[in-house]
Amino acid sequence: MYPTKVVLPNGASINIRYHEPRKIIRLPLDLSSLSEEEKKLRLEKRKPKRKVKISDTIEDNFNAKKYLKYLKK
Repeated sequence: MYPTKVVLPNGASINIRYHEPRKIIRLPLDLSSLSEEEKKLRLEKRKPKRKVKISDTIEDNFNAKKYLKYLKK
């Protein structure tokens, strides 16, 4: 038996002995006990986050021929 912490839905925690080596076990929250606003917030958090696509245009005015004189000896 391994020492394990159980976290209840209200945030309280209990130390127990569990048959598998785990550090924390989190019990699920009962959605039927929440208000409508809290339900919406919880369900929004479960949805995957949208990825923000950033497109930057970089001006490239680098001229390699300008630096060839430093390479030749």
